[in-house]
Amino acid sequence: MQFDGAVIKEQGVTFAIVIVKPYVLNNSSEAESTRSSFRGIFPGVPIILMAQGSGGRATYQGRPDIVNFLTHVSPSRIPWKTYTVN
Repeated sequence: MQFDGAVIKEQGVTFAIVIVKPYVLNNSSEAESTRSSFRGIFPGVPIILMAQGSGGRATYQGRPDIVNFLTHVSPSRIPWKTYTVN
């Protein structure tokens, strides 16, 4: 499996962001299931889900303080990486 994401340490908090399809954010059980599936890859850190809407605008879901922080950060400034997991 391949996915795009990032691990960020900001203001003493380390967290992971994973890019998902917009429908994942629109269904709370799908979002939680997706977040759970990434806990083995990013153990012990909050996992934020991110989807891009039709206009390219990023939407985040996860811990409210981190989501609030990310709404003020351009996605182009996030150090995205493609992860490959077997």
